[in-house]
Amino acid sequence: MDLVDLIQEKHFLGQEFLAWLWFKAEERGGNVDVAGMGDILVAFEKHMLLEYGEGEETEKVICRGLQTELREARAGLGLGKKPEQARIRFARGDYEFNVTLTAATLEFRNVKLPKTVDGADEGDDPESMEGRILERIGLFEQLTEIVNELFCMFINIRASEAWPDELLKIRTWTGQGLEH
Repeated sequence: MDLVDLIQEKHFLGQEFLAWLWFKAEERGGNVDVAGMGDILVAFEKHMLLEYGEGEETEKVICRGLQTELREARAGLGLGKKPEQARIRFARGDYEFNVTLTAATLEFRNVKLPKTVDGADEGDDPESMEGRILERIGLFEQLTEIVNELFCMFINIRASEAWPDELLKIRTWTGQGLEH
């Protein structure tokens, strides 16, 4: 089996991860307790791409708006649409990260890292430039670690006997999106 076939076969896991993550974020008012990291703020905002159908019969719907206005997207989950891409804000400590996460490959798009030091304040000498580059690499690694830990949490639940109960909670949550 080649890589493209493997991605197609496991595509549903990324979609389930995005739906689960959205549910987990709303379950505790935006905070998700990650072992070894503590509470991570997770907020779905502004834009979500949903997919419906399979193969050539696939349709995509873009839902835009503020976090509170993503009711249409949540209602879409209740109707069987699957998240294909979402704009998510993660915050840990004093750092806030924004990223568009795709379901198929968990690819990061439009990454916005926390602003830490203004380059004009630090200087343009090679050492300062190197420091800023290394700092940005470290921040990107932190974002990657957050998403990896959240995905590991999801996979551990998804592969356990707790999944049917978790799935029932998610279905109840998406049904609440239809009531508003």
